[in-house]
Amino acid sequence: MPPRQPPRTPRPDGRRSWRPDRRALTAVPLALIVLITVVDVLAPPDIHLGPLLIVAPALTASLAGARATTVVALLAIAALTVIGALRDGITTPNHQTQLGALLAVSALIVGLRALRDRHERELARVRSVSEAAQRVLLRPLPDRIGPLHLASVYLAAEAEAQVGGDLYAAARTTGGTRLLVGDVRGKGLPSLGEAALLLGAFRAAAHLYADLPGLVAHLDGSIARDLAQPAEQRCGPPPPPGARPDADAPPDDSGESFITAVVLDVPDDEAVVRLVDCGHPPPLLLHRDRVTALEPARAAPPLGLGELAPEPYRVEEFPFLPGDRLLIHTDGVIEARDAGRRFYPLTERLSARLADHREERPASLLHHLRRDLLSFAGGRLDDDAAMVVVERLD
Repeated sequence: MPPRQPPRTPRPDGRRSWRPDRRALTAVPLALIVLITVVDVLAPPDIHLGPLLIVAPALTASLAGARATTVVALLAIAALTVIGALRDGITTPNHQTQLGALLAVSALIVGLRALRDRHERELARVRSVSEAAQRVLLRPLPDRIGPLHLASVYLAAEAEAQVGGDLYAAARTTGGTRLLVGDVRGKGLPSLGEAALLLGAFRAAAHLYADLPGLVAHLDGSIARDLAQPAEQRCGPPPPPGARPDADAPPDDSGESFITAVVLDVPDDEAVVRLVDCGHPPPLLLHRDRVTALEPARAAPPLGLGELAPEPYRVEEFPFLPGDRLLIHTDGVIEARDAGRRFYPLTERLSARLADHREERPASLLHHLRRDLLSFAGGRLDDDAAMVVVERLD
């Protein structure tokens, strides 16, 4: 029996892709077996179509699993036996040669399909582990927190991983809401360790520090202490067994590891947003139909490199009125390229969208940006990308 068709999933650009019914398609090889058998039996004696029966198991292998392919292969062998019995006889050299060739090629097709099934099962397990890691590491942001409406989207460069080094988190404090959006140097699974460390430090300390400079200094210290440890003792995944440092292992660049991040504080009783930018792309303020980058007067070094800061962290303050929205993103968004190697023009695309959808909700805006970004990049990104939209409701 052919395997049950998996649930239909949306395409990367957000549109639903059309998939034919595999159960119906597996009837095509059976129809071919019947057709080839009938035509061969009725054909003149010097015309032999039996070798074409190999098309049936070959086609089935592209549509169904090893079990269905085996069944179709056996039916093809049985059909060739019937052809021989009705024509020249099953003991003739020609028929035995055809039967032996069909057996050998069918066995090869079934074996290859079985290997493919095994690979798909392993890939499914990897994806399930990645999804579990994503749920633990990147907890979904609440739709509503205090006077804020939130929405987020994550796009991993490694499609199988579904999670990487971009991160975001929100924490409710006594008088407001604090948010963190960051980007670990690197991408994919190897960057998970540092992302987990930063998220854990933020969730633990967001309530403990009254001011942003103290919180950011704590986060920087946590990252710096981890990066100072030997590579084998750090929170990242260990090298595979038997890897040789001179050949299999990647070069040691721990001294260049860091995390760009922006930490924001949105008080409940003031129409402002305060932030400390640690080498991260500036958030974009969406006020009516205008898009403004919240450029800091002096950006701080990325987390993990805090010793390079010439003086204590400086807090930047910007107006954030009811109805305004903030788009906080990682560099995977603005560094996405199209086929002509042009960067994604985020500000221009946002301005064009706001001209027609000034009051668009955060979730709808992110859905549009996700589709537009993936369409621009041809459906695949070279780096992880994350976007968070924050709207002030009152």
